[in-house]
Amino acid sequence: MKFAEFKVGQVIHAGPYLVNEAEVISFAKAFDPQWFHTDPVAAQDGRFGGLVASGWHTCGIAMRLVTDAVLHGSESFASPGLAFLKWQHPVRPGDQLSLRADVLETRVSVSQPTLGILRWRWQMVNQAEIQVLELEATSLFDLTLTRNAE
Repeated sequence: MKFAEFKVGQVIHAGPYLVNEAEVISFAKAFDPQWFHTDPVAAQDGRFGGLVASGWHTCGIAMRLVTDAVLHGSESFASPGLAFLKWQHPVRPGDQLSLRADVLETRVSVSQPTLGILRWRWQMVNQAEIQVLELEATSLFDLTLTRNAE
């Protein structure tokens, strides 16, 4: 989507994404090598009663869904960060995740009129509609790319 297509109150849906055990373990071994993410046998006796994905992996899945559904082909180029991030429920192998993004604010920077600013809330749920992730992000768009494409 192009920056001009975002409207306050707009709701965007993305997914589903099926999480598998191999990717949970692979991601965790590379980036978050804690036993409850990497060792299915040991994880059975842990607090979660089984293997769970790293929260950072969950964020990566959300980013993939948003990129595929929304940002691919847009003028998006960066983000100054998140207002908040919550992992409310563990993600497990076999979960099917879907994302909802609510557009909270769109504006063009006063000091940099070629900079579009999007503030949006992402909520990701599993197949049982249990929320596993919530965050509020700001995304930046280079509006000169729109002018060059026209």
